[in-house]
Amino acid sequence: MKKPSSRLLRRTLALFIASMILAIYGLSSQAQDSTAETPVEETAPALEERVAAIETSSATTVAAIDTSWVLLTGFLVFFMQTGFAVLEAGLVRQTGVVNALLENFIDAGLTAIIFWGVGFGIAFGNDVGGLGLIGGDNFFLSGAMVIENGVIMYPSIMTANADLVYPNLSVLTFFFFQFAFAATASTITTGAMAERTDYVGDLIYTGLMAAFTYPVIVHWVWGGGWLGDNSFHDFAGSTVIHTVGGFTALVGAWMLGPRPKREFGKFPPAHNLAWATLGTMILWFGWYGFNPGSTLGMGNPGLVGLVILNTTLGAGAGALATMFLQFVRTGKWDLVFTLNGSLAGLVGVTAGCAYFMPWASVLVGAVAGILVVYAVEFIESIKIDDPVGAFSVHGVCGVWGTLAIGIFAHPGLAWGYFAGKGGLIEGGGFEMLITQAIGSGAVIVATTVMAFVMFGALKAVNLLRVHSAGDKMGIDAFEHGVSVWPDVLPMPSITQTPKGSTVAAPQTSPAPSGD
Repeated sequence: MKKPSSRLLRRTLALFIASMILAIYGLSSQAQDSTAETPVEETAPALEERVAAIETSSATTVAAIDTSWVLLTGFLVFFMQTGFAVLEAGLVRQTGVVNALLENFIDAGLTAIIFWGVGFGIAFGNDVGGLGLIGGDNFFLSGAMVIENGVIMYPSIMTANADLVYPNLSVLTFFFFQFAFAATASTITTGAMAERTDYVGDLIYTGLMAAFTYPVIVHWVWGGGWLGDNSFHDFAGSTVIHTVGGFTALVGAWMLGPRPKREFGKFPPAHNLAWATLGTMILWFGWYGFNPGSTLGMGNPGLVGLVILNTTLGAGAGALATMFLQFVRTGKWDLVFTLNGSLAGLVGVTAGCAYFMPWASVLVGAVAGILVVYAVEFIESIKIDDPVGAFSVHGVCGVWGTLAIGIFAHPGLAWGYFAGKGGLIEGGGFEMLITQAIGSGAVIVATTVMAFVMFGALKAVNLLRVHSAGDKMGIDAFEHGVSVWPDVLPMPSITQTPKGSTVAAPQTSPAPSGD
């Protein structure tokens, strides 16, 4: 009788040999089938199809990433409307807070409709007559959705305007980002004209800025117009947005005249410094959409990182420069000026945030922080009432930021935008500085002329300044019939005189004057 262990060993060996034979047979059969099913001559086309599929998938992924980035940063820019509203409400007097809040809020709604209908086409439509002055199609976003064979297609901005090369962005996505910018331009103006602008007049000039004033300058610089074609550079809007908003604000404030009970040389106290601080911090936060979003994609992470860094350094340097300057001058740590200093630094680096080395952004921001102090005092000395310093922050520092490109632009940071040329101190000579100065000057002249025409027409039909009764009782009571603090600032009753003019009846209890 054989031992069990010997029998088990033989069975195990037999199973192993059988398994090996089956495995070899199976591999041989699979190889034959593969050879039969995939002839050698079909390998190359199949490979090409696979490569094409991978490239299509990759392009779709890149477009999705870029679209997500632009939308996210556009949301941040839109949130800046909140910052402007809260900052302005904090800096004006109690009797004009509701008016300031409503003006800033409705600015977004009105701009959305008008920029969709008219402004976007003027800004980014194909150039009319080849002169580089104005766009003339894609009104109401007519080129944003195209029906082909019963299927809705969403063309890229490159398809809609051959002069613009943004193949990864649909026109719809690009519109939203640019709408957020457009709303910012007119919101800047409301700050300088706060507390005494007729509300209907405010709606009219906001609509005109969204339809024409701002879009024309956009076309010149970003829409394939004459300034962009002549190597003028403004990466994120020191000229296009801030200079336009600032100089429009200056003209509007001058034509309006000062607020009632305004004593020049003595700034009226801000209504709520906590609100002003919160508004400024929201604006700084929103600027991380404003500047980095202007890359219009994430294809160059290094560029995005540099823009974010330069934005941060410009804001910090502006705030510190203003704070220390005011302390040296007055012996006090001034909150309001420090807040405006940070905004001045942000405006200053906006044009060149993609072209500056970090040290240059610190210098540009610091100079902006100093300029804003003296600009505010100059505007005060010529008796123009600008309640929030809108012209000093956006107009003056917008011009400075534009010129700073011609001084500090580094040739190694060209990013394909200016062919490796540098600014004055980077060995590029005066060429870029002269170009920047000409472009900035042209925008200032055009914006100022359009502002005079716009505000002059409103003044001619008595829609620029609020009714004199509104000056007496406060614009919130006159235009809106409500107070921001109804428990401490009761509304005066309003009566009609025989001639139909509105006057305020005596108040039942004393209320703070707000000045």
